[in-house]
Amino acid sequence: MNIPFFEQFLMISSPTTVGILVLFVALLGVVYYLQRKNTDFGTLVIAGTLLGAVLGLVVQVIAGFPTDPMKVAYVKESTKWFSLVGGGFIDLIRMLVIPLVFISIIHVILHMSQGANLKKLVTSTLGVALTMVSIAAIVGLTLGSVTHLGQGMSAAEGASKMREVKPVVDTLRALIPNNPVNAMATTNVIAVVVFAVVIGGIARLIKTTGTNQLELVTKLFDELHLIISWAADFIIGLMPYGVLALLASTLAQRGFAAIRDMGLFIVLIYVGVAIMLVVQSLLLMAFGLNPVTYFKKAKSVLLLVFTSRSSVGALPATINALTEKLGVNDATANTVASFGTTAGMQGCAGIFPALCIVYISNVAGIQLDMTMYVMSVIVVALGSLGIAGIPGTATMSASVSLSGTGLGAYFGMISPVLAVDPIVDMGRTMLNVSGSMTNAIVVDRLLGTFNKEAFDAEVPAAKSSEADR
Repeated sequence: MNIPFFEQFLMISSPTTVGILVLFVALLGVVYYLQRKNTDFGTLVIAGTLLGAVLGLVVQVIAGFPTDPMKVAYVKESTKWFSLVGGGFIDLIRMLVIPLVFISIIHVILHMSQGANLKKLVTSTLGVALTMVSIAAIVGLTLGSVTHLGQGMSAAEGASKMREVKPVVDTLRALIPNNPVNAMATTNVIAVVVFAVVIGGIARLIKTTGTNQLELVTKLFDELHLIISWAADFIIGLMPYGVLALLASTLAQRGFAAIRDMGLFIVLIYVGVAIMLVVQSLLLMAFGLNPVTYFKKAKSVLLLVFTSRSSVGALPATINALTEKLGVNDATANTVASFGTTAGMQGCAGIFPALCIVYISNVAGIQLDMTMYVMSVIVVALGSLGIAGIPGTATMSASVSLSGTGLGAYFGMISPVLAVDPIVDMGRTMLNVSGSMTNAIVVDRLLGTFNKEAFDAEVPAAKSSEADR
């Protein structure tokens, strides 16, 4: 049908599109059926992920594995409709991010005990995060160097452009909210955290000095916290439907030719992710915790970020898992998890830029020596500050790292990597959030506020499906 109403407005112009959408609705119906059968929430998310993978591959098979799937009308149209469910779910959950962070942090500070140490919380968060992202950078540099990533590849530059790179001083200053309303509007999570900590800290000081008990303010934030918590539970309950649509869309839209051409880079990203998950497990074991228990309780959140590719979008689910399942104190969970959406991201701002440094160096024929390796780790760690937790912004981290190591002029050579960005972004974003969660557990352990009994306890069936209600 060459009719604008069907092609551009309705975006259903062929019987193939209709067939794919019927299959999509049927698979959503399968998830709904399992949900009505009181299936465990974690199992529901896994089912949604598997069904989404099947649907994405089916679309690719129908299209004949094209080099550019988005030039196929029914692929473009069907994935647009997938975004109504997948993108809509992310929009709903992102809607909660700013009010959840602001309300929760002030709420927990108002109820912190006299002996609570905000200074130690902040310094521990920063120290643990930068240490772990430095390890991630070392892993990326090692993998790229051992496999000679980029050697023998063409040095022809593509159309990619260097993002604006700011000095680290400007990045740090940008975290201070000179306009809190603008920070909320632009989803500057760290700036909102800083603002909430200042307001909550002053309110706590007023209460502890006996100046005023702030009963009305405390009651207001208690009730706002209750409302936002219930809203988060409801929206998180939609996760199985969201991950199905998100993964189906990602797989359907990516051509397998692009994946084949950058196969080594993709493999190294996921090998790096696996290594860092092992490092996180060893870190938990060093603090006397069972990593199997952690991954069992965190699996729903990790599957969400794997398919959505958004650290910010998963923040409500991340905080919920930390506080409800993993025994982390509210103050620690909200602070560390919020910090982790913007700074110290082990995937997007650790492994990825490190691999890009090796890739560009080898393509451009630039020698990598020990001085370059040490400088790269420092630049990557500092560059991990201020990276927004939304899909695609690892490019900014790569820009900062390449510029800081003197490779900025060669940034155009990264185009082949950007062609497979959605594929590598799934793994590295999952690592970002897993790193944020394990960092929160470690920081809470250091602060002495961690509830090990809650971490070790089995999650009751009713609790695991609470979001379904």
